[in-house]
Amino acid sequence: MPLTLMPRVPERVPRQAPDPTSASSRSGWLVQMLSEMPETNDRNHIYLGVHVRGTVTVVHERAKTLLEPNDLVFCDPARQHLLRFGEDCQMIFFRVPRCYLGVTEPELNQVLGVPVRGGEGIGALASDFLTALAAKAEFRRSTIGDRRARTAVHLLSVLVMELLEADTTDEADEASGAGNEMLSRIHGYIEEHLMDPDLSPESIARAHHISVRYLHKLFQNDGSTVSQWVRRRRLEFCRLELGRSSRRITMAAVAHRWGFSSPSHFSRTFRGAYGMSPSEWQALATSAFVTTTDGAQDDRRR
Repeated sequence: MPLTLMPRVPERVPRQAPDPTSASSRSGWLVQMLSEMPETNDRNHIYLGVHVRGTVTVVHERAKTLLEPNDLVFCDPARQHLLRFGEDCQMIFFRVPRCYLGVTEPELNQVLGVPVRGGEGIGALASDFLTALAAKAEFRRSTIGDRRARTAVHLLSVLVMELLEADTTDEADEASGAGNEMLSRIHGYIEEHLMDPDLSPESIARAHHISVRYLHKLFQNDGSTVSQWVRRRRLEFCRLELGRSSRRITMAAVAHRWGFSSPSHFSRTFRGAYGMSPSEWQALATSAFVTTTDGAQDDRRR
């Protein structure tokens, strides 16, 4: 297997000190370029493949992706079955000590087998830079080569962080979608039980087989609280009922019907929300209703 050594490790101490017994520490090289991945397992390094030509298929989480020239993929000799090579295929592999990428082992394992398009974003920068680095043999043992190797490691570190961030975003989106669906069901449940005086966060959470803490989190993400939502919907129905006809409905009856603990509590809450008492609103709405009705009757008489 042809092997070309890239410049030595930088003097800067990495976030996680390399294992002194590892191959990279003994050889002292920061980046190594290989024409193919070794068949033996290597726990000290991560491999980045740059597709040059031919057919390469990456299998990641049961999904198959056909790589295009300049595309990238992080590899591990222990998972070579995730890469399927066609005839006349060429890839360049760069071997980098895992400890120099500034992330944990579980995080590195998350990016293994994830295809990266080499025509956009940080993937394009990394692909172009590594391809140029591989072509400039005269720089591999020079001072400028050392700086290029450090830049390559920095680019790969940024690329890993971007992949991890994208994965976190996808998980958050999925969780958000599931949370929105649950919140819609909870809203419907509350609407059906607004008249129940025993409606509470505990009863709502129990009906949906979730914890009270998770229930509060769902409403918090929506910019509200459970009690605020219930109170607002109850007030809206009370306001509608008090003003929908000329028939005199007592404030106490409305408050009791829509789950308020007492008329005084209902009156204070109503005034706080609408700037007037329930009786003031009822009188205003009723007078408007009567005036409108009388006007319609006068029109019919004419």
